[in-house]
Amino acid sequence: MERLHKFMARSGVASRRGSEELIAQGKVRVNGKLVTVPGLKIDPLRDRVEVDGRPVRRPEKKVYLLLNKPTGYVSTVSDPRGRRKVTDLLGGIKQRVYPAGRLDYDSEGLLLLTNDGELTYALTHPRHEIPKTYQALVQGVPGAGKLAELARGVVLQDGPTSPAKVRMLKNKGHSALLEITIHEGRNRQVRRMCQHIGHPVLSLRRVSIGPLKIGDLQPGRYRHLTTREVKMLMKAARLTT
Repeated sequence: MERLHKFMARSGVASRRGSEELIAQGKVRVNGKLVTVPGLKIDPLRDRVEVDGRPVRRPEKKVYLLLNKPTGYVSTVSDPRGRRKVTDLLGGIKQRVYPAGRLDYDSEGLLLLTNDGELTYALTHPRHEIPKTYQALVQGVPGAGKLAELARGVVLQDGPTSPAKVRMLKNKGHSALLEITIHEGRNRQVRRMCQHIGHPVLSLRRVSIGPLKIGDLQPGRYRHLTTREVKMLMKAARLTT
């Protein structure tokens, strides 16, 4: 027996949290009956699970992709505004994968896509504190005091940020390239942090998530994770392979 939302996540429907939301929205039926309780236990081999009338198949082979997301793409599998999606860049991938976390429409860099719902949930859960490193080109050149303020944490509209690692990579005179590592996942957090200290972001690129690094992968291209990378990611997310 297995809990419904966990089975849905393992089957690649959505992350565990996303599966709970689908159930709460009344979009899931088990053996023809509407279900609104995520913790319902089912028999994956016998029970028929449907989402929006479509049967959920048993878990597919797990796929782990590292994409260098360009700007101008949304980090979702659908968009009501008809904008380009990161999944549009995944030619040749038969499995239904989805982003493990988000990257802003106007930001670029490392994005993990997978059909492993358990890993997605673990990577995006705040308690695991998975570090994410960004390179931010900001307007003006922040002094040591401003960089220290960022590192200590700033108070945003949705509360104070946790301490971050901050260093200047390059002083360009009228702008500066900063490296900022955070372990939270708030909406547009790095942009809001830099805006708070008076140095708005001109461009933003994520270069690593936990042990994964963007390397020399070109924008718009993707690759499969190596077995070693998957194991390191599982370890960082406190899961076992």
